Amino acid sequence: MIDSPYQNYYDYLAENVITLFYNKRLEGLRSLKLADILKRKNPYLFKAKNIELAGDLVRTIVDAFLSSQEETMFGNLLEEFAIFVSETRYGGFKSKFKSVDLEFQRNGIYYIVGIKSGTNWGNADQINQMKENFKLAKQALRRQGISSQITAVNGCMYGKDRNPLKDKTKVGNKQIVDEEPDKVYYKYAGQDFWYFISEDDNFYQEIIVLIDQKARERNEAFKAIYAAKVNEMTQDFMHHFMINNQIDWIRLIDYVSKRDEI
Repeated sequence: MIDSPYQNYYDYLAENVITLFYNKRLEGLRSLKLADILKRKNPYLFKAKNIELAGDLVRTIVDAFLSSQEETMFGNLLEEFAIFVSETRYGGFKSKFKSVDLEFQRNGIYYIVGIKSGTNWGNADQINQMKENFKLAKQALRRQGISSQITAVNGCMYGKDRNPLKDKTKVGNKQIVDEEPDKVYYKYAGQDFWYFISEDDNFYQEIIVLIDQKARERNEAFKAIYAAKVNEMTQDFMHHFMINNQIDWIRLIDYVSKRDEI
């Protein structure tokens, strides 16, 4: 049991992040069927990697399926945790504005925060759209009567950014200073983001400590179900796509790509 001042955050992470994350992983794993995912995979890649064992091939596609879901799923849950931290400390709340996930006021500044998982989340067009949405959100808040300074923040839950003030727009190969102040924002990543949310310089490390304990418990149950699912799908694969105890690559490529239904 973790002592205060982090107990409240431990309880939230345990119930609303780790428990939900593993429940969703298990739900996705249990529902997996070989036929559902095999047609969405590239058999040429498997052959190029010289995968010859049915179990290795099945494990590869299962892991790829889980991985494709996990980062987005966990990122969404951790975003809700960041909002909870702000709510606990400053009365923050989930925003309804586009590109804005969190609003809160502190020390006379009204913050609008768009939360992303990592720093490399978007291309130039997506970043420009976020800036435009920040501008529209600021204008709407002023119309609603917010008279204090409004500061926009792009918060990234992991990573680094050593130049947090973003007051330029990339045009071609040049960085041009923004003429519209409402499009200027700050980008806080990793330790800086969690400090911004919590005003605790060690908070980014404490999250790992808090997650670790609950994840150990949940992972044991997950591993047993994972092994059973991989074994089940391997048997299915061997029944349909093996000949003379070897992978029948022609049948596999026909199943994935042949014009006629196999």
